[in-house]
Amino acid sequence: MNITEINAAGLIQAALLARENSYSPYSHFRVGAALLCTDGKIYSGCNIENRAYGPTNCAERTAFFKAVSEGEREFLAIAIVGGEDAPVWCYPCGVCRQVMAEFCQADSFRVICARSVSEYKEYTLGELLPEMF
Repeated sequence: MNITEINAAGLIQAALLARENSYSPYSHFRVGAALLCTDGKIYSGCNIENRAYGPTNCAERTAFFKAVSEGEREFLAIAIVGGEDAPVWCYPCGVCRQVMAEFCQADSFRVICARSVSEYKEYTLGELLPEMF
């Protein structure tokens, strides 16, 4: 699979499903993510909060950590959705962007931020994290 074969709508739908598993009793802000590997597998993740806040994990990192723990190391894209009744544009935080930079190519990895299956914005990782290290 290559970058031109990405089905944005399917990836967003997987992120919407992942959002349903969000554990967010403190912020009440549900986030879902779906990570597409080069072999076509999709790993989903949701945000998981903790009352101490520091141990909270974002949906994007949940998806990445699941994939990496299963041996995946090559990724094409991630879709991210946030909110509930009034979905908002949900972008990855700085920590999540740095995790993406650890495993992904800045000029080709796609970050899809969506409000719905039909309403989304797409960026390269390099656009969201210029001058990464």
